[in-house]
Amino acid sequence: MTVYFDNAATTRVCPEAAEAAIKVMTECYGNPSSGHGLGREAAKILRDSRESVARALGAEPKEIYFTSGGTEGDNWAIRSGAYMRRHRGRHVITSLAEHDAVRNTAKALEREGWNVTYLAPSPSGAVRAEDVAASLREDTVLVSLMLVNNETGGITPIREIARLVHARNPEAIVHTDAVQGFLKTPFSARTLGADILTVSSHKIHGPKGVGAIYVRSGLHLPSMMTGGGQEGGLRPGTEAVPNIAGFGAAAELGRAKLSESEGRVREIHDYLEARLRREFPELIIIGGGSPYILSMSLPGHRSEVLMNYLDAAGVCVSKSSACRRGARSHVLEAMGLPPEVIDGAIRVSFSRYNTTGEADYFVSTLKDAVGALRRKL
Repeated sequence: MTVYFDNAATTRVCPEAAEAAIKVMTECYGNPSSGHGLGREAAKILRDSRESVARALGAEPKEIYFTSGGTEGDNWAIRSGAYMRRHRGRHVITSLAEHDAVRNTAKALEREGWNVTYLAPSPSGAVRAEDVAASLREDTVLVSLMLVNNETGGITPIREIARLVHARNPEAIVHTDAVQGFLKTPFSARTLGADILTVSSHKIHGPKGVGAIYVRSGLHLPSMMTGGGQEGGLRPGTEAVPNIAGFGAAAELGRAKLSESEGRVREIHDYLEARLRREFPELIIIGGGSPYILSMSLPGHRSEVLMNYLDAAGVCVSKSSACRRGARSHVLEAMGLPPEVIDGAIRVSFSRYNTTGEADYFVSTLKDAVGALRRKL
């Protein structure tokens, strides 16, 4: 039996997205910039996919620009956002619990002379609005905070933060990495209030290698590259139409199933948490907020060892972000957790394809692993 509980790392591609991508690769393979029939057909697919992603985000199609994924989107938003406001100040606010795509980009800005404030996360892994308010300065030009923490599921109040930032400093840009929140935590780009928003296809059952950023209408974000006129001239290069078509199909389906999927996932999350608490009195639940992520720790057991047992039994989980393979979680360290809790941490993450039967198998397999390890002591 295979149980895939690592959906925060990536999701299986849904049949609808795979079919859309394959059709473009084999039938509608024209370059969308070409003037012939196949090119016009590809251009229409590009337009339709942009509209699908825009509807799922609650945005206008003209506000959506396709990228290669979340990392590119975060880099573009942070670097270009900071550069375009540099005449007003050189202070940036982010957090210690951000994805490396944000954290390392902020560190790069520091090396270029920017001043960056790194806020500590709350016990949920989210960032408090009052901490942002206390850190705002006259020269603050960019605030970049994750909507849903990718390791704990903690939800940062971006709407409240955007409101207070814009009230105190109307010229400051608010960016949110919404990769783990898109089509999981209900929100609309129009009402969330962020100026720039990053999403990724492979977190919502679309193909890897494609994502998008939302740029609020009226904000003229400069490009990071030079080239042709694709994506309004802001992201030049021939568009990855097969991946984009798959992204559009996944976004359309995810929007239609949003409420149903959230309800199903919450049921599995709560069921698994209750079973784990009964079976493992020593269990520590870390953070919380989004039902799609359950972070837990069994102090005294190293997560790598437990994961090897689980993997051998067909259970796929992780210990932190997939982008930090082999390294201790900087998120859990920033939360101030003891080393024994961090070293025993496992992240379980769900999708609409998971079942309570899989949760039962996970618990029984984890019990076998813990029992085997105790017998070796």
